[in-house]
Amino acid sequence: MVSQTTKLGGTASDVTVGRVARARFPLAWLDDDDVEEDFNSWTPNPTPDEQAFEAIKTGIDALPKGAKMILNSAEFYAMDMGTGNLQLLNRFFSKYPEYADRTFVAVKGGVKDRAPDGSIEVLRASADNIQKALGTVKKLDLFQVARVDRRVPIEQLVQNLATLVKEGKCSHIGLSECNGDTLRKANAVYPITVAEIEVSPWSYDFQQKKVIAAATELNISVFAYSPLGKGFLTGQIKSPEDLAKGDIRGHMTRFKEENMKHNFALVDGLKAIATKKGITSAQLCLAWIISLGPTMVPLPGSSKATRALENLAAGDIVLTKEELKEISDLLAKHEVKGDRYFGMSDEQLHLWQ
Repeated sequence: MVSQTTKLGGTASDVTVGRVARARFPLAWLDDDDVEEDFNSWTPNPTPDEQAFEAIKTGIDALPKGAKMILNSAEFYAMDMGTGNLQLLNRFFSKYPEYADRTFVAVKGGVKDRAPDGSIEVLRASADNIQKALGTVKKLDLFQVARVDRRVPIEQLVQNLATLVKEGKCSHIGLSECNGDTLRKANAVYPITVAEIEVSPWSYDFQQKKVIAAATELNISVFAYSPLGKGFLTGQIKSPEDLAKGDIRGHMTRFKEENMKHNFALVDGLKAIATKKGITSAQLCLAWIISLGPTMVPLPGSSKATRALENLAAGDIVLTKEELKEISDLLAKHEVKGDRYFGMSDEQLHLWQ
């Protein structure tokens, strides 16, 4: 049983959740450190339902009474870029309907032809498709645009999202991969509950800091995805050969052999700090993210119930000033080589809009 909880932001300020959330419902490589097994949302061999269900249930049951487990997904987490992840949740809630009210489901959408589309028509269709995939037992709690459509003024985009709330298609709204200025403008139109960005010890630069600062000031929750550096920061991935055949990380620049060798110095440094404190490297990363601000909620994934409990326990870990300084000094000393994705610019990837 974990003890620490937090309140969400925006219109969900009355919702109590665990300090650590769940991403992609044990199917995702992005945050999973079970490297010996491939539980990728984009794999032809996903986790069996019963194993996935047990991991979800275990996490929910570990929370204090009244706290909800955040389940974070997207309309396109599946081999065919479809709703496979959401269909898994449909099966879970159909089998265990008593868990529906104990969860807070946040789903990203608003993508057409693999590009962000902030028009009301696309957003409405996306929300409808998500709810159809989720089924009738669980209502969509929060709808996020997966990327900010720069063709649509942010004020209009947020008005479109607010329309979905008025139409009863979701209860709350959020943004993903926005920048700090955009978040401020958006929140001035309608309360934003969540800003989802990548945050980890190897993805913490001026853009992340600006979003976190704005979110702290405006009481907006920050969902930190890939908090374990897509699994690398746990120390389980030492070379490209440790990745399964077809693993998308093999195409990412940080996972190229020369960059991995350089970046492993950061992994070793984190491990040393974690070992001294008697926790795992993964728990250290999660606890560090939580320390960045009162609205921070890391989004690790896990394929096993035991791993889910380990991740959740990080919410109860308090890092001392000395430990935080040690981590800060480590990050300043070791520059990360390779960009976040595939050698493309942030603009090409619709990041930080």
